[in-house]
Amino acid sequence: MTALDPNAPPAGGNAAAPVDVPTMLLASTFPLDPLGDAEDAQVKNRAKVGSARPSALLYTFGIGSVMDLPQFSIMPAGLDDWEPIWRRRQFVPQIDEPRLLDAIRILLPKVSQLRPFPWQPVPHARSADGSDLGIPARVFPQWMRCTGCDFLGPLARFEYTNTHPFRPDLACFEHVGCPGRRRQTDDQPSPGGKGKAPKKRQRRSPAVPARYLLACPDGHLDEFPYALWVHRGNDCPRGAEAPQLKLIDTNIGQGASAIVRCEACQTTRSMGEARGDSGQRKLPTCRGRHPHLNAFDRGCENQTKLIMMGASNLWFSATQSVIVMPRTTSEQRTVLADTLRAACSAEEITAVATLPGIMRTMLDRRTDLTGVSDEDLLAAAVQALAPPPDEQEREERLRTWDPVDLLVPEWEYLQKPSLFARQENASGLMVTEQATGERLPAPISRVIAVNRMKKINAMIGFTRIDELDRVADVSGRLVKLSTRPPTWVPATEDRGEGVFLQLDEPAVTAWEAQVLQTSIWTAHRQAHERNFTRRFSVTAALVDPATRLPAPRYWLVHTLAHLLIREMAMACGYGAASLSERLYAWPATDTRPAAAGLLIATTAADSEGTLGGLVALGEPERLQALVVSALRRASRCSSDPVCAGRVPRDPEDFLHGAACHCCCFASETSCEKANRFLDRRFLLRLPTSNGDTVPAFFGAADAV
Repeated sequence: MTALDPNAPPAGGNAAAPVDVPTMLLASTFPLDPLGDAEDAQVKNRAKVGSARPSALLYTFGIGSVMDLPQFSIMPAGLDDWEPIWRRRQFVPQIDEPRLLDAIRILLPKVSQLRPFPWQPVPHARSADGSDLGIPARVFPQWMRCTGCDFLGPLARFEYTNTHPFRPDLACFEHVGCPGRRRQTDDQPSPGGKGKAPKKRQRRSPAVPARYLLACPDGHLDEFPYALWVHRGNDCPRGAEAPQLKLIDTNIGQGASAIVRCEACQTTRSMGEARGDSGQRKLPTCRGRHPHLNAFDRGCENQTKLIMMGASNLWFSATQSVIVMPRTTSEQRTVLADTLRAACSAEEITAVATLPGIMRTMLDRRTDLTGVSDEDLLAAAVQALAPPPDEQEREERLRTWDPVDLLVPEWEYLQKPSLFARQENASGLMVTEQATGERLPAPISRVIAVNRMKKINAMIGFTRIDELDRVADVSGRLVKLSTRPPTWVPATEDRGEGVFLQLDEPAVTAWEAQVLQTSIWTAHRQAHERNFTRRFSVTAALVDPATRLPAPRYWLVHTLAHLLIREMAMACGYGAASLSERLYAWPATDTRPAAAGLLIATTAADSEGTLGGLVALGEPERLQALVVSALRRASRCSSDPVCAGRVPRDPEDFLHGAACHCCCFASETSCEKANRFLDRRFLLRLPTSNGDTVPAFFGAADAV
């Protein structure tokens, strides 16, 4: 068992006490508590083996993912194993955000808390503060390959070492007594000798994880059955119960190119046979294993698929996020009610439901009660005692819920400049209306500088093999974070800045009506249907693909956001991967007004905020120069005319048009749609060779 220290220096921090990693990893009857012996005086075999930033633990290496360390790989454990860590604190810190909690409860009805990662800052390098905190993790995969002799075996066949108190990156597994890659003549008597082979030297060679795994569409992950594979599902002909195996890398091509060999019977089999549709039929059915929970699901009969460690489709995080805004009275009471539920039982709340003084004492160390009246406290107690929604009501909310619902309050707030001067400091939001420059393209009607903002991000699950379009599609595909229904989920509180641009709604509406009649939009719609059916085959029969295709205005706003990210990165002092987009683009419906705007922001979870380099670009002179430059750069791509004329045709199912890595694509951390739904032709009039045209929102680049 290992512990991961969030937000700690990559190669420093405080080490925990000794842990017998191989033995404890194989024990499935005990909770995972790698820091349980933190008070032990010995200093051998440190428990902490690495560190990661909070954003990485949420989006890249979260619960259930495979995280590469310098010497081996680990998998952050489920929430059940976090509880022993949190019990070391009398009060568990919480992040209060009622809008986000309300959305999460649609899928996870028992969730009542958002908790940060178990970490606390230290005053100096050798301080022991926070040394008993960390994220529990399991070594995975637990089949290792010796780099000295290609020996392939389970974790128990290797020795774990790390004796440096401040170097968790030195933790590694070693093959003790590695013979190396010897020739056949190495064991023969030496010339002129007495007929004895030279004495073998015992050596230690580092071991690395065996990189082949099995996954299924329901999110299960398992070790590859090397012994069964090499013997084609049979026992070893020589009768060896646990035959010694070797994994020999042939270095031919890429991917599954290694060969598994049994040393007892000398049988070999290439891993390349497990690739593709024909190879999938040779693999066993899924056992329903969840390594992050150390548990199995019964009844999974999916066909497994070979997947490489480090593959991009091994883990997809499912998250929700909101920008914190000044709370209404109703939202403030919801926060108090959630805090009461977490602090007290229903019987305790009932006993003091009419005594605001006692309630203040109960909540004083858990939340800030400044400005909270006795009336609000009593109303919060009534709300805390109210029964939860029944299953039928929850199912109806799940069926009708749309991710846009989280964005609508933010959009409506930005439409009311009268509220900007009365902002509450507790929300962490400060915005300023900016003037529009004379050279700023006319369709950009408003510019708002977001001087300060706070963004809450929460993880609600993950998927494998295929990303989930919406959690309501097939909730069974969303892998659970704990063995029991969770009462809390991990979250981060990011602070930063940004620039908001709003497009003129009448101009967008008129342009959108024209685009819907073009052949290019028809091609995009048909490509989306093919893509949806292939990627979401489980739900394609239940969901109309047309309801999941973003409107043309989304393609317009999305493409403009990518162009601005690439341009702003060269002027704001932040890398392009540090900038992210938040898009407000949807047509009007009966329940919400139309929106067409974008927020380019940068946030950080491990600091007090950012330095102002991005919000400074919202000044009229600087912004208009950036927008004009971004549009002119987009008028020419180094891949033109191929890029400018790209239109998906059957059987192609890519979800972009005139866009590529040279002109529009952004990093995964910047784009909310994985570089889909992009087309430069929606913004500018581009030269095409196939005759396909579409109205350009900004016209020709020379006119900008």
